[in-house]
Amino acid sequence: MTTGAQIAWDDTVLPFQLDRSDIRGRMARLDGTLSEILRRHSYPAPVEALLSQAVLLTALIGQTVKLRWKLSLQVRGKGPVRIIATDYYAPEEEGGTARMRGYVSFDPERLTDADPFGQIGEGYFAVLIDQGQGTTPYSGITPLAGGSLAACAETYFAQSEQLPTRFALALDGPRAGGVMVQHMPPVGMGVAADQGSGEGGLLQHADILSGNAGENWRRANLLLDTVQDSELTSGDLPPPDLLWRLFHEEEPRVFATQAVRFGCSCSEDKVRQSLSIYSAKDIVHMTTPEGTVTADCQFCGAHYVMDPRTLGFEAAGNGA
Repeated sequence: MTTGAQIAWDDTVLPFQLDRSDIRGRMARLDGTLSEILRRHSYPAPVEALLSQAVLLTALIGQTVKLRWKLSLQVRGKGPVRIIATDYYAPEEEGGTARMRGYVSFDPERLTDADPFGQIGEGYFAVLIDQGQGTTPYSGITPLAGGSLAACAETYFAQSEQLPTRFALALDGPRAGGVMVQHMPPVGMGVAADQGSGEGGLLQHADILSGNAGENWRRANLLLDTVQDSELTSGDLPPPDLLWRLFHEEEPRVFATQAVRFGCSCSEDKVRQSLSIYSAKDIVHMTTPEGTVTADCQFCGAHYVMDPRTLGFEAAGNGA
């Protein structure tokens, strides 16, 4: 049975601030959104777990981008799991709903039952922000490190942004919950990028702060460490109640929630636009024995079938 708490808090991101500690954060619960993303793929359990974690991280990080902006998280590795890609589309207007999607590219023949993160292998973690037409997308890239996607995200913020950041994530089937805390930019910050305590000298969140700020950060981290996985995913515990349970001594203050849902931006027009750079000869090589050109969206599984005579820059109406 669906409770009132589930109706109110599933598929939402709750921003908050800890006034005593000068820390901001977000708490997210994903249910229908994550279920819809996973339903469009038939991934093995390790791959599904990685995608679920990536989607949850994207919801927590993406809530900070401005209206109409797009935030993408990409993980690339040399192991059986080659690519994890997720997108967060900010609302088109105030009070609107954000859209999310995600997919994984992997080699099923190399996949094992080992720890999911270990199957990514050596690679990198990237965050990309697209501010819209006419702008240059921002990208930040750090090596994979720390033994989990959450640890990789923490390293990214420490190394690329010098922002102390922590994540707590939990999965329960197609249901996920998480908390992100991040210290406000400290005054006079500036730590050498190769003098951290992480793998290969990478910066970690604890390397950046000192003095009172460092003590506040350590205290908030100890409180975050007390959260239980069941608390993060349970529909019976509203996020504001969990926030108070964890951080009531830090004077938490909540802001308006952000609703999220599954949503893909693919369309036949976009497929046609991507094929408009090819010549008629190129299009012939893409044509199936049935006499059509087909394309599949990796994110949502949409299947497009098109007449090759209408494609490419030499097609009628495309500048021939």
